[in-house]
Amino acid sequence: MSMTTSKENAKRKRIATDPIEIVNKKNDDQFIREHLCPRYDTNPPPIINSHLPPLPHLIQAGLSVPFLTDENSQHSDPSWTSWTHPRTNISYSLALISAGSLSSVDLEACYRLIEETSRADYEASTTGWKPVKKMAEMKSPELRYILVKSPQGDVRGFTSLMATYEEGEPVVYCYEIHLKPDLQRTGLGRLLMSFLESVAAHTPPIEKIMLTCFLRNKKALAFYKSFGFTQDPISPVPKKLRYGREFIPDYVIMSKNVKREAIVDTASR
Repeated sequence: MSMTTSKENAKRKRIATDPIEIVNKKNDDQFIREHLCPRYDTNPPPIINSHLPPLPHLIQAGLSVPFLTDENSQHSDPSWTSWTHPRTNISYSLALISAGSLSSVDLEACYRLIEETSRADYEASTTGWKPVKKMAEMKSPELRYILVKSPQGDVRGFTSLMATYEEGEPVVYCYEIHLKPDLQRTGLGRLLMSFLESVAAHTPPIEKIMLTCFLRNKKALAFYKSFGFTQDPISPVPKKLRYGREFIPDYVIMSKNVKREAIVDTASR
């Protein structure tokens, strides 16, 4: 009895002290405030005006944003929750929502967007398109979504991310990033990736963002490379097999190391 209790206590202690587990247990408001978009410092170094404009203006200027790292910070900059299309001037809303809090309507919309933009790549791969498996993955409790919605409330784009371990290394994994055609090449893709970078920068001991991309998706590969992603050492490589066969991967695992500061960039996608 005492031995079992001791083991259970040890297990609880390990879970409670694991930094990634702690992050994943935070509610969405805490996650936004402490990891996604902490309130920026109103007294930055002299090279930046102390009267900082709203976050989107800093993003559009391509500036690094000095964030507060104090866990007691009570607010995040609310300006991150809107984005204006540079060609149509239509304003879209942005929101972070954990998988468990995602409505069935929004979940279905995200699934349909994946199907619209990536089903062909899945079908051409050795993985294949498996709707049930994909939906189960999308419901993973540790996943968080950043939704982009039109003024009518329709999901027009999203990215999903998770703080996790990949072969023992703490990372922010980008599970998905998808945009409707009219939102592509607008800077929105870079903005969404910048949020993932901010999460990594504000979630020690994480120092890396990681993602998987089909090799046939040349457009996505070019986008990730332009954002600083390179092939990760754990990415599979071609191998010679028995009887003259050869394994040639149809995907690549890419990663980008981040610094302990939020770097934002919205060059055209």
